[in-house]
Amino acid sequence: MTYQQKNYWVVDKTVDNLSSTEEILQAAHHIQQNHVIAFPTETVYGLGGNAQSDEAVNRIFNAKGRPSDNPLIVHISAQEQLEQYVQEIPDQARRLMEAFWPGPLTIVFRHNGTLSTKVTAGLNTVAVRMPDHPVALALIEAADRPIAAPSANRSGRPSPTTATHVHDDLSGRIAGIVDGGPTGIGVESTVVDCSSEQVMILRPGGVTKEALEEVVGQVDVDPALIEINQAPRSPGMKYTHYAPTAPLILVDGDVDYFCEQIIRAQDDGQRVGALITNEYCGMTGANKEVLMGVSTELSTIAQHLYDSLRSFGENEVDVIFAQVFTDSHLGSAIMNRLTKAAGGTVRRQ
Repeated sequence: MTYQQKNYWVVDKTVDNLSSTEEILQAAHHIQQNHVIAFPTETVYGLGGNAQSDEAVNRIFNAKGRPSDNPLIVHISAQEQLEQYVQEIPDQARRLMEAFWPGPLTIVFRHNGTLSTKVTAGLNTVAVRMPDHPVALALIEAADRPIAAPSANRSGRPSPTTATHVHDDLSGRIAGIVDGGPTGIGVESTVVDCSSEQVMILRPGGVTKEALEEVVGQVDVDPALIEINQAPRSPGMKYTHYAPTAPLILVDGDVDYFCEQIIRAQDDGQRVGALITNEYCGMTGANKEVLMGVSTELSTIAQHLYDSLRSFGENEVDVIFAQVFTDSHLGSAIMNRLTKAAGGTVRRQ
């Protein structure tokens, strides 16, 4: 479906009683009519539609150009709503909800069949989260619907952290954009499976493994996150994501090794981009350097990651080399996104 006139609602997230503001009520009406709109969360912008409507979910997939065997995350505005959609809430899930909801944690439960089967991609489980953003919560409350919402970008592109990113990818493809300003965390939520006895991370994100284990003890990690060639448990994890406009290659080595890769590419006639921390600034000899922040401040790196990936314009460079980060704490989420953006391509010293 093509939208000739797209709605654009600018919302001040500090306003009281957001759910009753005209902008939120108009956006919520579109959700109720099974159209799809983009809205901010604390992680990235989401592309929202009624999670109980096949029509709405089809519009999400069509707008993104996303395969329909990819399950979607359902967003709610209050913990009490969860019982309407799942068979049970395990004790470990309750403890995680108490610790991290609202917040960047998605929990996988066994669903009770009340949601669109297109949301769950035919699986017996559903992923649910309660976002920690006043605009998102107000929209869900005003719509009075559970909202299915993947990231509001074309499939395969870096996720959007501003309304401008959404407009660049989805203009004319969705009913509107709720502009609540830049997002905070910058990478998507952590996804944990609580549908079986052992809690397992299916996607690293805004809540770290270390933080989860402080609440529920040992947490396993999906082997697909460790071994790139292993089949993932979630069908949505098998597609390339977050890719910039030029091929991305991760470089695991010191600054001399990093610069060596750039020189070799330039000797082959390629224009080279460098996705680097501030410490490498001016040292790489790349045709274009994009800085993500100080290497020790992983929260800043995460916040700027997608915007940095989008900073390389179409046909501006032929290849991009990126630094790697520690694979612990928030670095796990950063490396997950970079590895997917690079299609698993890494050069090691």
